[in-house]
Amino acid sequence: MSGVQIKKVLADEDGMRLDRWFRQHFPQIRHGMLEKFLRKGQVRVDGGRVKANARLVSGQEVRIPPIDHISASKEGEKAAPNSQSKSNGKTLVRDRALIEDMTIFEDDHLLVLNKPHGLAVQGGTNTKHHIDAMMESVIKDGVRPRLVHRLDRDTSGVLVLAKTRKAATRLGEFFQKHQVEKTYWALTAGIAHPREGTINMPIAKRMVTIKDNEQQERMIPVDGEDAKKAITDFQTIDDAGAGVAFVALRPRTGRTHQLRVHCTAIGIPIIGDGKYGKAGAKLDGISSKLHLFCRSMSFRHPHSGAMVNFTAQPSGHFKESLKFFTFNQNATVEWPDIN
Repeated sequence: MSGVQIKKVLADEDGMRLDRWFRQHFPQIRHGMLEKFLRKGQVRVDGGRVKANARLVSGQEVRIPPIDHISASKEGEKAAPNSQSKSNGKTLVRDRALIEDMTIFEDDHLLVLNKPHGLAVQGGTNTKHHIDAMMESVIKDGVRPRLVHRLDRDTSGVLVLAKTRKAATRLGEFFQKHQVEKTYWALTAGIAHPREGTINMPIAKRMVTIKDNEQQERMIPVDGEDAKKAITDFQTIDDAGAGVAFVALRPRTGRTHQLRVHCTAIGIPIIGDGKYGKAGAKLDGISSKLHLFCRSMSFRHPHSGAMVNFTAQPSGHFKESLKFFTFNQNATVEWPDIN
């Protein structure tokens, strides 16, 4: 039958349930549709009928019926299978080159990237090109790197991926228990007084009025039962003497938009942060893009247990703005121990 695919189960997918495997490879296939395919024998493993909860074994072959039309119908378009195949091949080559260009470090357990501004980490509405999808292009020896944390689309810098399920589990624990030390750099519209300290300010999601009575969700500083603990250390590395500062930030907690909310709350909105800093985050003469960059991450290696540190070099508009204000692009920061 035209359009039928045969995919091998990768080494890192050994023991994964078939339904979960489908969610990872074909997110457009809903569970009900998968069950229908299974009942009709259109999805098979090594030629045999199976159930959705079947555990896969590395090297097995999964038969997938023609499904191009399912995803295409959602987008209101259809592509011929041959042209789709050629397009996918070109995409894999392009993505592989991009990933190689971003790579800071790689071993059998970790893949560390310097993510550029504007590239999403995961897919969403109208987002087809993202880091997670690009991992298909760098599968090696049956290993597909997987995400263990996130960076916003507009934030650049260090992004860590796991190359095995064991590494992903360990790293997930490190992030959850705040055992990863992260240093971010930001350019701010305003200079903090004092120049360094700790922001201990709970935040929560609220509906706020933007303009013309339009309301949108925002993270804001609040006191209440639903407020989440949020702590950020900051140091002013340098300032331009014109209300612009080069700031290092260390989030001790990992709340959504924590750094942006905290900086705005103490009167130093991050340049380019129109969502929280609004007009106060605009500065004539430099890029209007968000000036937030994940400079480094330190944690125990998930396999060896040794402490590792990964540092990214600024690029794009952030690098250009550092040059514009003659800020040191190789600045170092020492954080006090957390008691």
